Amino acid sequence: MEKLQIYNTLSRSKEEFKPLHEGFVGVYVCGPTVYGDAHLGHAKSYTAFDIIVKYLRFSGYKVRHVMNITDVGHLTDDADAGEDKLAKQARLEHLEPMEIAEKYTNSFFADMDALNVARPDITPRASGHIPEQIDMIELLIEKGHAYEVNGNVYFDVSSDEDYGKLSGRKFNEALSGVRVEAASDKKNPNDFALWKRADETHLMKWNSPWGVGYPGWHVECSAMSNKYLGETFDIHGGGLENQFPHHECEIAQSECSHGKEFVRYWLHNNMVTLNGQKMGKSLGNAISLGQFYTGNHKLLTRSWAPDVIRFFLLQSHYRSTTDFSEVALEASESGLKSLQEMIKVIVSAKNGNAEALKIDAFIAAFAKEMNDDFNTAKAIAVLFEYLRPLRVQISNNQIPSNIEEFAAKLFEISNGVLGIWTKQSHSDTSQKALDKVMDLVIQLRAEARTKKDWPTADAIRNQLKEAGIVIEDGATSSTYKLM
Repeated sequence: MEKLQIYNTLSRSKEEFKPLHEGFVGVYVCGPTVYGDAHLGHAKSYTAFDIIVKYLRFSGYKVRHVMNITDVGHLTDDADAGEDKLAKQARLEHLEPMEIAEKYTNSFFADMDALNVARPDITPRASGHIPEQIDMIELLIEKGHAYEVNGNVYFDVSSDEDYGKLSGRKFNEALSGVRVEAASDKKNPNDFALWKRADETHLMKWNSPWGVGYPGWHVECSAMSNKYLGETFDIHGGGLENQFPHHECEIAQSECSHGKEFVRYWLHNNMVTLNGQKMGKSLGNAISLGQFYTGNHKLLTRSWAPDVIRFFLLQSHYRSTTDFSEVALEASESGLKSLQEMIKVIVSAKNGNAEALKIDAFIAAFAKEMNDDFNTAKAIAVLFEYLRPLRVQISNNQIPSNIEEFAAKLFEISNGVLGIWTKQSHSDTSQKALDKVMDLVIQLRAEARTKKDWPTADAIRNQLKEAGIVIEDGATSSTYKLM
Protein backbone atom coordinates (compact mmCIF):
# COMPACT_ATOMS: atom_id res chain seq x y z
CA MET A 1 0.00 0.00 0.00
CA GLU A 2 1.25 3.46 -0.86
CA LYS A 3 2.48 5.65 1.97
CA LEU A 4 0.46 8.66 3.13
CA GLN A 5 1.54 11.85 1.39
CA ILE A 6 0.58 15.20 2.94
CA TYR A 7 0.94 18.65 1.40
CA ASN A 8 2.96 20.63 3.92
CA THR A 9 2.43 24.38 3.61
CA LEU A 10 5.81 24.92 5.28
CA SER A 11 7.76 23.11 2.53
CA ARG A 12 5.19 23.88 -0.20
CA SER A 13 5.32 20.26 -1.31
CA LYS A 14 3.85 16.83 -0.65
CA GLU A 15 5.83 14.86 1.90
CA GLU A 16 5.61 11.31 3.19
CA PHE A 17 3.95 11.47 6.59
CA LYS A 18 6.18 10.26 9.40
CA PRO A 19 4.86 11.01 12.90
CA LEU A 20 7.18 12.17 15.64
CA HIS A 21 6.28 9.14 17.76
CA GLU A 22 5.56 5.84 16.03
CA GLY A 23 1.88 4.96 16.06
CA PHE A 24 0.78 8.27 17.60
CA VAL A 25 -0.28 11.54 15.92
CA GLY A 26 -0.81 14.87 17.66
CA VAL A 27 -3.21 17.17 15.78
CA TYR A 28 -4.09 20.76 16.65
CA VAL A 29 -6.76 22.63 14.68
CA CYS A 30 -7.55 26.31 15.15
CA GLY A 31 -11.08 26.41 16.48
CA PRO A 32 -13.76 29.09 16.11
CA THR A 33 -13.87 32.54 17.64
CA VAL A 34 -17.28 32.17 19.26
CA TYR A 35 -19.09 35.41 18.52
CA GLY A 36 -21.52 34.26 15.80
CA ASP A 37 -23.13 31.25 14.18
CA ALA A 38 -21.02 28.84 12.15
CA HIS A 39 -21.30 29.19 8.36
CA LEU A 40 -20.35 27.13 5.31
CA GLY A 41 -16.71 28.19 5.53
CA HIS A 42 -16.51 26.76 9.04
CA ALA A 43 -18.20 23.60 7.80
CA LYS A 44 -15.54 23.10 5.13
CA SER A 45 -12.64 23.53 7.55
CA TYR A 46 -13.94 21.34 10.36
CA THR A 47 -15.32 18.67 8.03
CA ALA A 48 -11.92 18.50 6.30
CA PHE A 49 -10.00 18.01 9.53
CA ASP A 50 -12.66 15.61 10.83
CA ILE A 51 -11.95 13.42 7.79
CA ILE A 52 -8.19 13.74 8.29
CA VAL A 53 -8.37 12.67 11.94
CA LYS A 54 -10.75 9.81 11.17
CA TYR A 55 -8.60 8.55 8.30
CA LEU A 56 -5.49 8.60 10.46
CA ARG A 57 -7.34 6.45 13.00
CA PHE A 58 -8.60 4.18 10.22
CA SER A 59 -4.95 3.79 9.17
CA GLY A 60 -4.05 2.50 12.61
CA TYR A 61 -2.75 5.59 14.37
CA LYS A 62 -3.74 6.68 17.85
CA VAL A 63 -4.66 10.35 17.47
CA ARG A 64 -4.96 13.12 20.03
CA HIS A 65 -7.08 15.82 18.41
CA VAL A 66 -7.03 19.24 20.09
CA MET A 67 -9.16 22.17 18.92
CA ASN A 68 -9.30 25.43 20.83
CA ILE A 69 -12.18 27.78 21.49
CA THR A 70 -11.17 31.44 21.15
CA ASP A 71 -13.25 33.38 23.65
CA VAL A 72 -10.97 36.36 24.29
CA GLY A 73 -8.24 38.37 22.57
CA HIS A 74 -9.34 38.12 18.91
CA LEU A 75 -9.69 41.76 17.89
CA THR A 76 -11.90 43.08 15.12
CA ASP A 77 -9.02 43.86 12.76
CA ASP A 78 -7.50 40.35 13.22
CA ALA A 79 -4.29 42.00 14.45
CA ASP A 80 -3.49 44.39 17.33
CA ALA A 81 -6.17 47.07 16.96
CA GLY A 82 -9.90 47.24 17.32
CA GLU A 83 -12.35 45.79 19.81
CA ASP A 84 -12.53 42.25 21.10
CA LYS A 85 -14.97 40.41 18.81
CA LEU A 86 -16.86 38.84 21.71
CA ALA A 87 -17.07 42.12 23.60
CA LYS A 88 -18.47 43.85 20.52
CA GLN A 89 -21.09 41.13 19.99
CA ALA A 90 -21.96 41.20 23.70
CA ARG A 91 -22.69 44.91 23.43
CA LEU A 92 -24.89 44.35 20.37
CA GLU A 93 -26.88 41.58 22.06
CA HIS A 94 -26.91 43.20 25.52
CA LEU A 95 -25.21 40.20 27.09
CA GLU A 96 -22.01 39.50 29.01
CA PRO A 97 -19.04 38.37 26.86
CA MET A 98 -19.03 34.97 28.55
CA GLU A 99 -22.73 34.60 27.75
CA ILE A 100 -21.83 35.20 24.11
CA ALA A 101 -19.05 32.61 24.39
CA GLU A 102 -21.42 30.00 25.84
CA LYS A 103 -24.19 30.75 23.37
CA TYR A 104 -22.08 30.44 20.26
CA THR A 105 -19.91 27.58 21.54
CA ASN A 106 -23.07 25.55 22.08
CA SER A 107 -24.42 26.61 18.68
CA PHE A 108 -21.12 25.68 16.99
CA PHE A 109 -21.06 22.17 18.42
CA ALA A 110 -24.75 21.62 17.62
CA ASP A 111 -24.05 22.53 13.99
CA MET A 112 -20.94 20.31 13.86
CA ASP A 113 -22.83 17.40 15.44
CA ALA A 114 -25.44 17.70 12.71
CA LEU A 115 -22.64 17.49 10.10
CA ASN A 116 -21.36 14.29 11.75
CA VAL A 117 -18.12 16.06 12.74
CA ALA A 118 -16.68 14.22 15.74
CA ARG A 119 -15.85 16.33 18.76
CA PRO A 120 -12.14 16.81 19.52
CA ASP A 121 -10.47 14.87 22.30
CA ILE A 122 -9.56 18.13 24.05
CA THR A 123 -11.25 21.51 23.55
CA PRO A 124 -9.34 24.10 25.58
CA ARG A 125 -10.61 27.66 25.95
CA ALA A 126 -8.30 30.64 25.71
CA SER A 127 -9.83 32.23 28.82
CA GLY A 128 -9.07 29.07 30.81
CA HIS A 129 -5.36 29.09 29.98
CA ILE A 130 -4.22 32.58 30.98
CA PRO A 131 -1.43 31.29 33.31
CA GLU A 132 0.12 29.24 30.49
CA GLN A 133 0.04 32.25 28.18
CA ILE A 134 1.66 34.48 30.81
CA ASP A 135 4.38 31.85 31.34
CA MET A 136 5.19 31.81 27.62
CA ILE A 137 5.30 35.61 27.43
CA GLU A 138 7.64 35.77 30.42
CA LEU A 139 9.92 33.22 28.76
CA LEU A 140 9.98 35.24 25.52
CA ILE A 141 10.90 38.40 27.44
CA GLU A 142 13.62 36.51 29.32
CA LYS A 143 15.12 35.25 26.04
CA GLY A 144 15.09 38.69 24.44
CA HIS A 145 12.28 38.04 21.95
CA ALA A 146 9.67 40.31 23.55
CA TYR A 147 9.47 43.65 25.34
CA GLU A 148 7.01 45.50 27.55
CA VAL A 149 5.84 49.09 27.06
CA ASN A 150 3.22 50.72 29.30
CA GLY A 151 1.53 47.43 30.15
CA ASN A 152 1.60 46.11 26.56
CA VAL A 153 3.96 43.28 25.59
CA TYR A 154 5.07 42.82 21.98
CA PHE A 155 7.01 40.12 20.16
CA ASP A 156 10.14 41.59 18.56
CA VAL A 157 9.97 40.21 15.02
CA SER A 158 13.53 41.39 14.28
CA SER A 159 14.79 38.91 16.91
CA ASP A 160 13.57 35.92 14.86
CA GLU A 161 15.47 35.41 11.62
CA ASP A 162 13.02 32.69 10.55
CA TYR A 163 9.93 34.88 10.83
CA GLY A 164 7.99 34.59 7.57
CA LYS A 165 9.05 31.04 6.67
CA LEU A 166 5.49 29.68 6.59
CA SER A 167 3.91 32.41 4.48
CA GLY A 168 7.03 33.19 2.45
CA ARG A 169 6.82 36.86 3.38
CA LYS A 170 10.05 38.67 4.01
CA PHE A 171 10.38 40.89 7.07
CA ASN A 172 9.97 44.16 5.21
CA GLU A 173 6.94 42.76 3.35
CA ALA A 174 5.24 41.28 6.38
CA LEU A 175 2.43 43.80 6.50
CA SER A 176 1.50 43.56 2.82
CA GLY A 177 -2.22 43.03 2.46
CA VAL A 178 -2.82 42.80 6.22
CA ARG A 179 -4.60 45.46 8.21
CA VAL A 180 -2.24 46.33 11.07
CA GLU A 181 -2.35 49.67 12.79
CA ALA A 182 1.14 50.61 13.93
CA ALA A 183 0.95 51.23 17.66
CA SER A 184 2.98 54.20 18.84
CA ASP A 185 4.64 52.12 21.56
CA LYS A 186 5.90 49.39 19.22
CA LYS A 187 9.57 49.36 18.26
CA ASN A 188 8.51 48.30 14.78
CA PRO A 189 5.03 48.11 13.19
CA ASN A 190 5.75 44.45 12.30
CA ASP A 191 5.88 43.50 15.99
CA PHE A 192 2.73 41.85 17.29
CA ALA A 193 0.98 41.89 20.66
CA LEU A 194 1.44 39.13 23.21
CA TRP A 195 -0.39 40.99 25.97
CA LYS A 196 -2.60 44.08 25.79
CA ARG A 197 -3.27 46.57 28.54
CA ALA A 198 -6.98 46.77 29.45
CA ASP A 199 -8.71 49.98 30.37
CA GLU A 200 -11.46 50.29 32.99
CA THR A 201 -14.24 49.62 30.47
CA HIS A 202 -12.77 46.33 29.26
CA LEU A 203 -14.75 43.44 30.74
CA MET A 204 -12.41 40.55 29.91
CA LYS A 205 -9.16 41.16 31.76
CA TRP A 206 -6.73 39.44 34.11
CA ASN A 207 -3.86 40.34 36.41
CA SER A 208 -0.37 39.87 34.99
CA PRO A 209 3.23 40.91 35.75
CA TRP A 210 2.62 43.85 33.38
CA GLY A 211 -0.65 45.00 34.90
CA VAL A 212 -4.29 44.24 34.19
CA GLY A 213 -4.88 43.13 30.60
CA TYR A 214 -5.67 40.30 28.25
CA PRO A 215 -3.66 38.02 25.91
CA GLY A 216 -3.01 38.50 22.22
CA TRP A 217 -4.83 36.19 19.82
CA HIS A 218 -1.70 34.40 18.58
CA VAL A 219 -0.16 33.43 21.92
CA GLU A 220 -3.32 31.57 22.95
CA CYS A 221 -2.86 28.79 20.40
CA SER A 222 0.87 28.45 21.07
CA ALA A 223 0.30 28.02 24.80
CA MET A 224 -2.60 25.58 24.49
CA SER A 225 -1.08 23.39 21.75
CA ASN A 226 2.20 23.15 23.68
CA LYS A 227 0.34 22.21 26.86
CA TYR A 228 -1.62 19.33 25.36
CA LEU A 229 0.60 18.12 22.51
CA GLY A 230 4.12 19.08 23.58
CA GLU A 231 6.66 21.59 22.33
CA THR A 232 6.86 19.74 18.99
CA PHE A 233 3.92 17.91 17.46
CA ASP A 234 2.84 16.47 14.14
CA ILE A 235 -0.01 18.36 12.46
CA HIS A 236 -1.37 21.87 12.81
CA GLY A 237 -4.45 22.67 10.75
CA GLY A 238 -6.60 25.66 9.97
CA GLY A 239 -8.07 27.83 7.26
CA LEU A 240 -5.85 29.36 4.60
CA GLU A 241 -6.68 32.82 5.96
CA ASN A 242 -4.91 31.88 9.22
CA GLN A 243 -1.58 31.19 7.52
CA PHE A 244 -0.57 34.83 8.02
CA PRO A 245 -0.39 36.39 10.48
CA HIS A 246 -1.83 33.89 12.98
CA HIS A 247 0.12 30.73 12.20
CA GLU A 248 3.27 32.65 11.35
CA CYS A 249 3.14 34.27 14.76
CA GLU A 250 2.46 30.93 16.46
CA ILE A 251 5.66 29.54 14.96
CA ALA A 252 7.70 32.55 16.06
CA GLN A 253 6.41 32.43 19.64
CA SER A 254 6.74 28.69 20.09
CA GLU A 255 10.11 28.18 18.44
CA CYS A 256 11.69 31.21 20.13
CA SER A 257 10.32 30.02 23.49
CA HIS A 258 11.60 26.45 23.27
CA GLY A 259 14.36 26.53 20.67
CA LYS A 260 12.95 23.62 18.71
CA GLU A 261 10.65 22.87 15.78
CA PHE A 262 7.03 23.70 16.62
CA VAL A 263 5.00 21.76 14.03
CA ARG A 264 6.17 19.19 11.50
CA TYR A 265 3.26 19.40 9.00
CA TRP A 266 1.13 22.49 8.37
CA LEU A 267 -2.21 21.82 6.65
CA HIS A 268 -4.50 24.58 5.38
CA ASN A 269 -7.95 24.22 3.87
CA ASN A 270 -9.07 26.62 1.16
CA MET A 271 -12.14 28.83 1.29
CA VAL A 272 -15.78 28.59 0.23
CA THR A 273 -16.84 31.17 -2.32
CA LEU A 274 -20.10 32.57 -3.63
CA ASN A 275 -19.84 33.80 -7.21
CA GLY A 276 -16.07 33.83 -6.83
CA GLN A 277 -16.05 35.90 -3.61
CA LYS A 278 -15.09 34.43 -0.25
CA MET A 279 -18.04 33.65 2.00
CA GLY A 280 -17.61 35.11 5.45
CA LYS A 281 -19.45 36.91 8.21
CA SER A 282 -17.27 40.00 7.87
CA LEU A 283 -18.21 40.25 4.16
CA GLY A 284 -21.93 39.97 4.85
CA ASN A 285 -22.51 37.06 2.47
CA ALA A 286 -22.25 34.17 4.89
CA ILE A 287 -25.11 31.69 5.20
CA SER A 288 -25.18 30.11 8.65
CA LEU A 289 -25.46 26.35 8.89
CA GLY A 290 -28.72 26.77 10.77
CA GLN A 291 -30.08 28.70 7.78
CA PHE A 292 -29.02 25.89 5.46
CA TYR A 293 -30.78 23.37 7.66
CA THR A 294 -34.02 25.42 7.66
CA GLY A 295 -33.79 27.17 4.27
CA ASN A 296 -34.33 30.53 5.98
CA HIS A 297 -32.04 32.77 3.90
CA LYS A 298 -32.60 34.99 0.89
CA LEU A 299 -29.95 33.10 -1.13
CA LEU A 300 -31.67 29.74 -0.50
CA THR A 301 -34.81 28.38 -2.13
CA ARG A 302 -35.20 25.44 0.29
CA SER A 303 -33.66 23.67 3.27
CA TRP A 304 -30.66 21.38 2.93
CA ALA A 305 -29.92 18.34 5.08
CA PRO A 306 -26.56 18.32 6.92
CA ASP A 307 -25.39 15.10 5.22
CA VAL A 308 -25.92 16.75 1.81
CA ILE A 309 -23.77 19.70 2.87
CA ARG A 310 -21.06 17.35 4.11
CA PHE A 311 -21.11 15.34 0.88
CA PHE A 312 -21.00 18.56 -1.16
CA LEU A 313 -17.87 19.66 0.72
CA LEU A 314 -16.15 16.29 0.32
CA GLN A 315 -16.53 16.42 -3.46
CA SER A 316 -13.80 19.05 -3.69
CA HIS A 317 -10.28 18.69 -2.29
CA TYR A 318 -9.76 20.42 1.03
CA ARG A 319 -7.00 22.57 -0.52
CA SER A 320 -9.23 23.62 -3.42
CA THR A 321 -11.75 26.45 -3.46
CA THR A 322 -15.36 25.27 -3.11
CA ASP A 323 -17.83 27.49 -4.98
CA PHE A 324 -21.31 27.37 -3.51
CA SER A 325 -24.51 27.16 -5.54
CA GLU A 326 -27.80 25.41 -4.99
CA VAL A 327 -27.32 23.66 -8.35
CA ALA A 328 -24.16 22.08 -6.92
CA LEU A 329 -26.04 21.13 -3.76
CA GLU A 330 -28.76 19.47 -5.83
CA ALA A 331 -26.15 17.42 -7.68
CA SER A 332 -24.60 16.42 -4.36
CA GLU A 333 -27.99 15.47 -2.95
CA SER A 334 -28.65 13.22 -5.94
CA GLY A 335 -25.22 11.62 -5.75
CA LEU A 336 -25.45 11.07 -2.01
CA LYS A 337 -28.90 9.50 -2.28
CA SER A 338 -27.64 7.10 -4.95
CA LEU A 339 -24.60 6.17 -2.87
CA GLN A 340 -26.61 5.72 0.33
CA GLU A 341 -29.10 3.46 -1.45
CA MET A 342 -26.24 1.28 -2.71
CA ILE A 343 -24.72 1.10 0.76
CA LYS A 344 -28.09 0.19 2.29
CA VAL A 345 -28.54 -2.73 -0.13
CA ILE A 346 -25.04 -4.01 0.55
CA VAL A 347 -25.04 -3.75 4.36
CA SER A 348 -28.46 -5.44 4.46
CA ALA A 349 -27.32 -8.46 2.44
CA LYS A 350 -26.44 -11.86 3.90
CA ASN A 351 -23.61 -14.09 2.70
CA GLY A 352 -24.48 -15.97 -0.51
CA ASN A 353 -22.83 -18.51 -2.78
CA ALA A 354 -21.24 -16.27 -5.42
CA GLU A 355 -17.49 -15.70 -5.71
CA ALA A 356 -15.94 -13.89 -2.76
CA LEU A 357 -15.17 -10.19 -3.09
CA LYS A 358 -11.57 -8.97 -3.04
CA ILE A 359 -11.91 -6.84 0.04
CA ASP A 360 -8.21 -5.97 0.26
CA ALA A 361 -8.30 -4.57 -3.27
CA PHE A 362 -11.27 -2.37 -2.39
CA ILE A 363 -9.58 -1.02 0.73
CA ALA A 364 -6.33 -0.48 -1.19
CA ALA A 365 -8.12 1.49 -3.91
CA PHE A 366 -9.81 3.69 -1.31
CA ALA A 367 -6.56 4.15 0.63
CA LYS A 368 -4.61 5.03 -2.51
CA GLU A 369 -6.74 8.14 -3.02
CA MET A 370 -6.87 9.09 0.66
CA ASN A 371 -3.10 8.64 0.92
CA ASP A 372 -2.75 11.29 -1.77
CA ASP A 373 -3.22 14.20 0.62
CA PHE A 374 -6.68 13.05 1.72
CA ASN A 375 -8.35 13.26 -1.69
CA THR A 376 -11.96 12.67 -0.66
CA ALA A 377 -13.38 13.40 -4.12
CA LYS A 378 -11.44 10.55 -5.71
CA ALA A 379 -12.06 8.29 -2.71
CA ILE A 380 -15.81 8.75 -3.17
CA ALA A 381 -15.38 7.92 -6.87
CA VAL A 382 -13.83 4.61 -5.77
CA LEU A 383 -16.98 3.83 -3.78
CA PHE A 384 -19.19 4.40 -6.81
CA GLU A 385 -16.87 2.32 -8.99
CA TYR A 386 -17.03 -0.69 -6.64
CA LEU A 387 -20.59 -0.42 -5.36
CA ARG A 388 -22.56 0.08 -8.59
CA PRO A 389 -21.79 -3.37 -10.09
CA LEU A 390 -22.08 -4.99 -6.66
CA ARG A 391 -25.61 -3.68 -6.18
CA VAL A 392 -26.59 -5.07 -9.57
CA GLN A 393 -25.03 -8.39 -8.62
CA ILE A 394 -27.00 -8.53 -5.38
CA SER A 395 -30.24 -7.59 -7.14
CA ASN A 396 -29.65 -10.55 -9.46
CA ASN A 397 -29.32 -12.76 -6.37
CA GLN A 398 -25.63 -13.42 -7.06
CA ILE A 399 -24.55 -12.56 -3.57
CA PRO A 400 -20.84 -12.96 -2.74
CA SER A 401 -19.94 -15.44 -0.03
CA ASN A 402 -18.21 -12.74 2.07
CA ILE A 403 -20.65 -9.86 1.57
CA GLU A 404 -21.08 -9.39 5.34
CA GLU A 405 -17.33 -8.94 5.84
CA PHE A 406 -17.26 -6.50 2.93
CA ALA A 407 -20.25 -4.63 4.38
CA ALA A 408 -18.46 -4.21 7.72
CA LYS A 409 -15.48 -2.61 5.98
CA LEU A 410 -17.77 -0.50 3.83
CA PHE A 411 -19.57 0.77 6.92
CA GLU A 412 -16.22 1.53 8.55
CA ILE A 413 -15.25 3.64 5.53
CA SER A 414 -18.57 5.32 4.74
CA ASN A 415 -19.42 6.05 8.36
CA GLY A 416 -16.16 5.91 10.32
CA VAL A 417 -14.06 7.86 7.81
CA LEU A 418 -16.24 9.77 5.35
CA GLY A 419 -19.18 10.21 7.70
CA ILE A 420 -21.76 10.10 4.91
CA TRP A 421 -23.81 7.08 5.94
CA THR A 422 -25.05 5.98 9.32
CA LYS A 423 -27.79 3.63 10.38
CA GLN A 424 -29.85 6.76 11.02
CA SER A 425 -29.42 7.88 7.40
CA HIS A 426 -32.46 5.83 6.42
CA SER A 427 -34.78 6.33 9.38
CA ASP A 428 -38.47 6.62 8.56
CA THR A 429 -38.57 10.29 9.54
CA SER A 430 -36.79 12.20 6.81
CA GLN A 431 -35.49 15.74 7.02
CA LYS A 432 -38.26 16.92 4.70
CA ALA A 433 -40.89 15.36 6.92
CA LEU A 434 -39.38 17.01 9.98
CA ASP A 435 -39.34 20.37 8.19
CA LYS A 436 -43.04 20.05 7.34
CA VAL A 437 -43.95 19.12 10.91
CA MET A 438 -41.91 22.01 12.28
CA ASP A 439 -43.51 24.44 9.83
CA LEU A 440 -46.88 23.46 11.30
CA VAL A 441 -45.65 23.73 14.91
CA ILE A 442 -44.08 27.14 14.28
CA GLN A 443 -47.31 28.32 12.65
CA LEU A 444 -49.38 27.17 15.65
CA ARG A 445 -47.01 28.92 18.03
CA ALA A 446 -47.15 32.11 15.92
CA GLU A 447 -50.95 32.04 16.11
CA ALA A 448 -50.76 31.65 19.89
CA ARG A 449 -48.41 34.64 20.13
CA THR A 450 -50.71 36.74 17.90
CA LYS A 451 -53.56 35.98 20.31
CA LYS A 452 -51.21 36.83 23.24
CA ASP A 453 -51.65 33.26 24.47
CA TRP A 454 -48.19 33.30 26.04
CA PRO A 455 -48.59 30.11 28.15
CA THR A 456 -49.26 28.06 25.00
CA ALA A 457 -46.45 29.72 23.03
CA ASP A 458 -44.00 29.17 25.90
CA ALA A 459 -45.12 25.57 26.39
CA ILE A 460 -44.48 24.80 22.71
CA ARG A 461 -40.99 26.35 22.91
CA ASN A 462 -40.10 24.55 26.17
CA GLN A 463 -41.34 21.13 25.08
CA LEU A 464 -39.44 21.42 21.80
CA LYS A 465 -36.29 22.36 23.73
CA GLU A 466 -36.66 19.25 25.86
CA ALA A 467 -36.81 17.27 22.61
CA GLY A 468 -33.57 18.88 21.39
CA ILE A 469 -35.13 21.47 19.08
CA VAL A 470 -34.54 25.21 19.52
CA ILE A 471 -36.94 27.85 18.17
CA GLU A 472 -35.22 31.07 17.07
CA ASP A 473 -37.44 34.12 16.70
CA GLY A 474 -36.49 36.67 14.05
CA ALA A 475 -37.90 40.08 13.26
CA THR A 476 -40.57 38.70 10.92
CA SER A 477 -40.49 34.92 11.30
CA SER A 478 -39.25 32.03 13.41
CA THR A 479 -36.98 29.12 12.51
CA TYR A 480 -35.80 25.98 14.25
CA LYS A 481 -32.56 24.07 14.58
CA LEU A 482 -31.50 20.88 16.31
CA MET A 483 -29.42 21.27 19.47
